Amino acid sequence: MLRSNRELWWALLAVVTITAAYLGVTYAWQEVPPSSELFGHLIGVAGFILMIMTETLYSIRKRSHRARWGRMASWLRFHIFTGIVGPYMVLLHSAWNFQGLAGISLLLTVLIVLSGFIGRYIYTSVPRNVDGAEMESSQIQAQMAALQTELQVRMQAQPELAQVMPVVDREAAPGVGLIFGRAWIDWQQRRRWNQASRIISPELREQAGQLEALALRQQELRRQEASLATARRWLGLWHAVHIPLGFVLFTTAVIHSAAAFYYATLLQ
Repeated sequence: MLRSNRELWWALLAVVTITAAYLGVTYAWQEVPPSSELFGHLIGVAGFILMIMTETLYSIRKRSHRARWGRMASWLRFHIFTGIVGPYMVLLHSAWNFQGLAGISLLLTVLIVLSGFIGRYIYTSVPRNVDGAEMESSQIQAQMAALQTELQVRMQAQPELAQVMPVVDREAAPGVGLIFGRAWIDWQQRRRWNQASRIISPELREQAGQLEALALRQQELRRQEASLATARRWLGLWHAVHIPLGFVLFTTAVIHSAAAFYYATLLQ
């Protein structure tokens, strides 16, 4: 499961690096790099290759259930990375000319990237194991029971912590709010724990931090169990929009590449 934002940070680093190189070339040439020149070609080809990888590799891995090609979560991270960096490079390749097919491609690029961010947020609402496979309700309940047992043992060992640390809400009302409002829910719970940690002795803060991690994980599982059906339904709706958008964007990129190759070489 995607518990961190590593792929987003790597994508941001790549975007910043590419932007710095682009600005450097712009400054050296005293103009926006034309898409027909070497730099414009290179950045366009690299972006197109990344878009091909975005459209194909993760889908192939997802359909290869018996393959041992790495974890699904790792492939999804790579899919997100290429899905951000590739379209950005194609955008730079356009030299800010948004007429005709380039304008359509830009609109589709913006839509597909925004859709990808929304999909990632919904995706993380569906509980998954370390390999990225979806967990069933019974598996979630088993994990919650194990966490509850560990919390009780730790609370009994440190009764002074049990008296001051906040209790995670036992019930979570099902609904779409648990999916799109979970950042707010997590922030509220962390704020309660931070307030409680200020009144405990310094020597107990390490144990309090361990309790907080367990309690927040328990809250996450409860929320995911309550919103499991809703999250799967929203993920299905998102797929119905995101996949066709990606296919159309990929098609326009292929048409553009074929036309550019035809006019640049075959008509010479």
